[in-house]
Amino acid sequence: MTEKARTPSPLDEQPTEIRFVRRSLRALRADLMTGAFALRPLGKLDTSDEGRLGRLPSRWRGYVAWLPHAAILFAVVCVALLAVQDSGGLLSVLVAVLAIAPLVLLLTRPVGAWWLSVAGTFLTVVLMVDPGDGLYPWSIPGYATYLVVMTGVSLVSRPRVAVEMWGLTALIGIITVVPSGMPAAPVLGMLVLGAFTLTAAASVGGWLSARREVAVKEQEVAVKEEVTLVERSRRTLLEERTTIARELHDVVAHHMSVVAIQAEAAPYRVEDPPPELAAAFVTIRENAVAALTELRRVLGVVRAEDQDLPDAPQPTLLDLDALLANVEEAGLTVSRTVTGAVRELPQGVELSAYRIIQEALSNTLRHAPGAQAAVELSYVLGGLGLRIINGPSTGGGAGVPGAGHGLTGMRERVTMLDGEMTAGATDDGGFEVAAFLPVPSEQRVEESV
Repeated sequence: MTEKARTPSPLDEQPTEIRFVRRSLRALRADLMTGAFALRPLGKLDTSDEGRLGRLPSRWRGYVAWLPHAAILFAVVCVALLAVQDSGGLLSVLVAVLAIAPLVLLLTRPVGAWWLSVAGTFLTVVLMVDPGDGLYPWSIPGYATYLVVMTGVSLVSRPRVAVEMWGLTALIGIITVVPSGMPAAPVLGMLVLGAFTLTAAASVGGWLSARREVAVKEQEVAVKEEVTLVERSRRTLLEERTTIARELHDVVAHHMSVVAIQAEAAPYRVEDPPPELAAAFVTIRENAVAALTELRRVLGVVRAEDQDLPDAPQPTLLDLDALLANVEEAGLTVSRTVTGAVRELPQGVELSAYRIIQEALSNTLRHAPGAQAAVELSYVLGGLGLRIINGPSTGGGAGVPGAGHGLTGMRERVTMLDGEMTAGATDDGGFEVAAFLPVPSEQRVEESV
């Protein structure tokens, strides 16, 4: 498959410098112009246990969370005092309003607050009688406001926004200072001082903003990992249920086939059976065959991915000797203890018991190499008890991490039979799996008959 050639764009034919300028202007418009006055309320600091301030005493967290708002309120008070001391009369009131308004707007619309401070800068140029007063083109309170607003915007924006604001600030200084007729040396010194101060403020704000973005990304990664873990557990559960359904399909299909065959042969075992009895056996056989056909059609789909696997009888507890011999050949020493009256149990119960023992011993081989294991079976009146326990690893090799399917499959089988199961570490560093698989009373009556 060949890759389709991209159609050349007119921008590709422009010089690199022009493309860079166009991209920069496009980014500037997106960062500082599009939605500049959109509502972006200043949030509280994260003082939860998962946040960076989670180690603070609980009695302080409520106050620390409001620290950004308190800092802006403190800046408002300081700027107001500077405005009153900077000049007198109505001019001082107007300068104070021009300096305080952007700080108040910073609480809800940070980018809009910066544009308001820029507008206040130009109004200050108009209102100033002597360009040599203050930090021309700013007044002293206006300059303090500009620093606070620029730092605040940098805190809630990406680092690129701080660079853009610094560039526009330098442009504002050139536009307003050069036509003022001030000597070149003071103008240059003022621009250097302003650029240094604003660059420091933007750098601090950009650095904090970058750390905030890293924290947000780390949180997103943690959330994605948690979602992935949940999806993996759900997929594991579905895989185990599919395996159980496939095995039970074979068991049920076998019993339905036996019912159909016995119903067909029954009339020939009785001499001169009544017509009603023969009709009843015919009905039983027809229903058994129909149920078997429907079962294979509906549940047979679970074998779709295993079409190449040969059909074989599902194992029972009679095959336990072969299983124990197999794991002993793999290096695991296993002892078996059987208590109670051994009897044949329903095939679904025996299949589940066999699979639970098989998975528990496989987990021992993977996670506790060199350990010894014990299998206990208890035949009681109400069902079958299982206990598979292994000791700690003896250092006979490194354990192999599993996918977490084993315990999930065991619990699914026990839940399917309305049984109970516990699994956990033992005091000596080993692991124990205990389960009880009940046998319904009607099935016990059928076995006794």
